[in-house]
Parts: sequence; C-alpha cells; structure tokens
Amino acid sequence: MKMEGTGIEGVVVDLSRLDEIMEDIGLVRAGQWDYERATYDRKIEAKGETFYLRVQAYAIEGDIGGRHAQVKLMTPLLGKHYYPHGVEYGEGEHFPNPILNTSKSLLKQLSEQLQNL
Repeated sequence: MKMEGTGIEGVVVDLSRLDEIMEDIGLVRAGQWDYERATYDRKIEAKGETFYLRVQAYAIEGDIGGRHAQVKLMTPLLGKHYYPHGVEYGEGEHFPNPILNTSKSLLKQLSEQLQNL
C-alpha cells in the first residue's frame, strides 16, 4: 500500500543526516542498499502478523556506499509479510487500523524532522 500525502515524497536530504533521523524513529537501513538506492524498514507486529513500513530513497548526487550522498525520498510503502514468500504491498491487502495508525504516526515524525533541517 502506498502511503501517499505524507509530506516526505520528493524531499532531498543528506544521507548521513537521514540515517540519524531514521534511526531515531526506528527505521533501519542495515544492509538494504546499493550504490544508487537505500531502503529503511520498520517491522511492526500485531496479533501474529508481521508488517513492514518501508521508506525508499535514491541518490541524486554521490553514492550510497560512500555515505556522502544527497538522496531523494520516494512514496513510503506499507506491506504485509507472508512466510516464506516475502512482503506484499498490493491494494488488496488488509491493514488493521493500529498498523495504519502506527505507520502514519512514524511518517508524521519523519516529516516533521525533515522540515526542521
């Protein structure tokens, strides 16, 4: 599910600063990057189900591996994990209200921190 209208789509930010902000709100990049793209995830569990809030970015200057890059944020995604197949983002997926509310709250925090840069 695309989480549109969050205020973060298209924001350009320094990768090092973005890493700090994301860590503060619990979104982890870990090994999810290549030289052009980075993905930050937050695992959310509820009633035996696992969901992932995912924020992706791509380098518009420099490269991710060098950690000195300017990145542009994309529309966040909310997906449901199905073992062993992976995460599904389809519009046909059901996302419980607590999961949606948690995701919206995290994205609001992210948007506010990006506005304060």
